[in-house]
Parts: sequence; C-alpha cells; structure tokens
Amino acid sequence: EKYAPLAVQQMKEHKIPASITLAQGLLESGAGQSALARKSNNHFGIKCGSNWRGRTVRHDDDARNECFRAYSNPRDSYEDHSAFLKRGARYAFLFDLKVTDYKGWARGLKKAGYATDPSYANRLITIIEDYELYKYDSRGMSNRENRNWEKELKKKPWLANPHQVYIANDIAYVVARDGDTFRLLGKEFDISWKKLVKYNDLHKDYTLEAGDIIYLKGKKKKASKRYTVYIVKDGDSMHTISQKYGIRLKNLYKMNRKDDEYIPEVGDRLRLR
Repeated sequence: EKYAPLAVQQMKEHKIPASITLAQGLLESGAGQSALARKSNNHFGIKCGSNWRGRTVRHDDDARNECFRAYSNPRDSYEDHSAFLKRGARYAFLFDLKVTDYKGWARGLKKAGYATDPSYANRLITIIEDYELYKYDSRGMSNRENRNWEKELKKKPWLANPHQVYIANDIAYVVARDGDTFRLLGKEFDISWKKLVKYNDLHKDYTLEAGDIIYLKGKKKKASKRYTVYIVKDGDSMHTISQKYGIRLKNLYKMNRKDDEYIPEVGDRLRLR
C-alpha cells in the first residue's frame, strides 16, 4: 500500500489501472528490493531507449550490462512508467479497455512485448488477485485511506513533492527550498541531520535558505578533472565555491595555501584540484 496513492493518481491522470501499475511495480522491482529499485528508483525495469536523456545505470538483464533509466525518487519512476505506456504506439490499444479490466491490460502488455517472460500476464493477474489490488481500480482509495495518506503527508511532506537529486563531482545533492531544515532533509533521505551538517561544512544552528546546495554524502578533496582553476566572482565565498564544486572546505583552503581568515576577492584565482 506504500505506493497505492501514486498508482491511483496515475490512474486518474492517464487511465492506467492502478492495479496494473502496482502489480508491475511489485513484480519488476521484487517488491521494491531489486538493485534497480533500491539504487536507481526504477520500479518498472524501464530501459533507456534512444529518446531517454536522464540519468542512467548499467545492469544485467536479458543481456549483460544493459542501460536502464535512473530516477531521483519513486514518484518520478511512476510518472515515467505512465508516460512510457502513453507514448508507445504498441500500447495504444490498451487505452480502449476499461480501467477495471486488469486481465485485459495484463494480457495486452504481454502481447505488446512489455516483457519477455511468457507467463508475465498470468503473474500480474495472480499478484492483483492475491493482494486484492483490483479494489483500487473501482474506487481509488477509501475515505479512510485518503485520510491516512493526508496524515502521512503531514508527517512526511516530501512524499507529495520530493526533492530533485542532482550530481556534482560524483556526489548527490539537492537544492534547498523555503521551509527546509536539516532534520526534514535527513528524514526524507534517511540520513542523520548531523551528518548533513558535517557533509556541508555548516554549523548545526545554520538556517537553510532557498537555493542552498546540500550534499547527501561527504564532499571530496578536490574537484573533478575538468575543473582546475576558478576565478572568483562577485558574491562568492570559500564556502559557496566549495559547495559548487563538491570540495571539502578545509581542502579548498589547504590547496590554495590560505587560512580560514582569508576572504576571496573578485578576480582571485583559486585552485580546485
């Protein structure tokens, strides 16, 4: 039931049975435990394809080292799953079926070549019936389930609007929004808020501001190879530069032979590696 609200939302927006979305997610991700789901938030085993411009990950499937799509959070995976089916001409006939016809959808997905497993349709149907997922097709979520979801959103506001995850210097980071705190970000990403403070060379009493770069892992001793020197611009500080390039603040001072009293001036040249 963890992802039921996402599946119901996709059903309302795209007319894809919530039961089918949930069953595919369960089957393709091994109930959320597959490496693709855990590390890349890919709950549906969607491969890159020629039109994909997002993040990717390599994984053995029908062949070795195949390219799969990687997402910042499960919501993006569910939304892309819907878009994938809507865009695919071979799946167009499915949208003529009733949203309650999960058997027709399951067999149609197999017929259209969504999976190579010959028993794919039957496996989806079995999952839907064993877990009674069809209930979400006819009524969405009950008032009680909606209330529970709303309570969950109050405790975990990021479920409705999760942060986009970016990469700099091979380190994941997010951009803070109004109202963000270290504790909220820590809960969203299951990281100690004290570690977030440490990773970002900040003080525990620092108040996050919209636009702040917040790394989810420790920064590195130097920038990536393509960045060697930085020319200081108006408004820069050693901290903002270290955040921009994913460098530990103490290492940025050290490689430039500066102490922590140094304040960069416009035009100064600073080594990044």
